[in-house]
Amino acid sequence: MDWYQTLFEMIDMRSFSNLWFWIALAVMWSTASHWVLGVPFDMVLRARRHGGEAQVDLEDIVRINVNRLLYISQVSGLWLLGLGFFVLTSLVLLGFAYGIEFAQALLLLGFPMSLVGLLSLSTARLIRIEGSTGDVLQRRLMRHRLYTQIIGMISIFVTALWGMYQNLSIGALAG
Repeated sequence: MDWYQTLFEMIDMRSFSNLWFWIALAVMWSTASHWVLGVPFDMVLRARRHGGEAQVDLEDIVRINVNRLLYISQVSGLWLLGLGFFVLTSLVLLGFAYGIEFAQALLLLGFPMSLVGLLSLSTARLIRIEGSTGDVLQRRLMRHRLYTQIIGMISIFVTALWGMYQNLSIGALAG
């Protein structure tokens, strides 16, 4: 028996039965809900509690990140949209037409994050149009975080259901 076979028997390389996939899923959603439009959420809470300089810092970093997101969308938005659809379509075909579990796992990670990206772009546009500052800005960022968490909860639920289905249908200990 060679060491490749021994290694692959000890570490299951299938996506949905691999502990690293679930750790990556948890870290991805934890990070996505902590960074709201590229701003750490603790800055929003600190501005809400203390105001003053913390609020000015929050408004500055939000302005910088909103300008950055909107500039990227104006300069290369269509190309990024096309590339995103190409990648997601490729993952759908590889995952469900050809049955490649790794592509299914990547799709279950990537599709919800693409929704969060579109939500971020929409929130950035609203902030710029409204010229949001103060309490309005804080509420807008908190609402964005709530929507991100809702997308994350639905994504984790669907991923867990699909992962359980895959593990039960293929067999968790199948070789």
